[in-house]
Order: sequence, then C-alpha cells, then structure tokens
Amino acid sequence: MKKTAKNLNVSTGTTEDFFERSLKRARRLDRGEKLAAQLRLTFEDPADLLRVLTAERVRVIHAVRLRPAPVTDLAIVLKRDRTAVKRDVKILTSFGLVRIHEETNPGHGRRKIVQPLASRYELVATI
Repeated sequence: MKKTAKNLNVSTGTTEDFFERSLKRARRLDRGEKLAAQLRLTFEDPADLLRVLTAERVRVIHAVRLRPAPVTDLAIVLKRDRTAVKRDVKILTSFGLVRIHEETNPGHGRRKIVQPLASRYELVATI
C-alpha cells in the first residue's frame, strides 16, 4: 500500500502562478535547500474546482480520511446510493484526490478500498 502524503493543496491559479511557483522552487533547489514534498492540484477557473469538489464529493473525501473503505461501505456510511458514490469516487480518483487499492477479502477474493491521497486537504479559491 502506498504511503499517504501529509498535505494536498487544491486551489485556483493561473499558468503564470504555476511558473512563478516552479521558478521559486527551482531557485531554492539551486541554493541546495531541502524542499518539503508537495501535492498540488490547481484549477484555472474556480467554477471547475466547484464542479469537481461538490459537497457530496467532499463528504466522500472526509469519510475515507476517517476510515478507508470499499464503495459499498462508503455508500452505507454516507447514506447514499452505491452507484452515485462509485461515480464520485471515479471522478475523485481521476483528479488524484483519492486512490483505490486492492486487498485480500478472506473467503471472498479481493476488494477495492478507497483511501485518501493525503491526511490533510487544503482548499484555496481566489476569485
């Protein structure tokens, strides 16, 4: 199983912001500074961020941060339809906000567990 990162920053920003951050990091590396590992997902348009991070998807992230679980278990905990939760997990996985790993399910083969990508998610939107 992969290690969970400490923080994931989900924000809005421009291409210029990206290059400015990258340049600052490169300069720090050139000076020999040690940089903390970062996970970052940036949307240019705040509306796109809101389309991906709906209230229900944020609930999914919160639930798997508390306890990684199969989609069926998440649906029960969240009191939602399994198909809707599965669709949300697929979208969150495609954007790198959660991940799925397989584990042995004794007597029943294998099962897919949804788990967080980070222990803390930071959401920042600048309009």
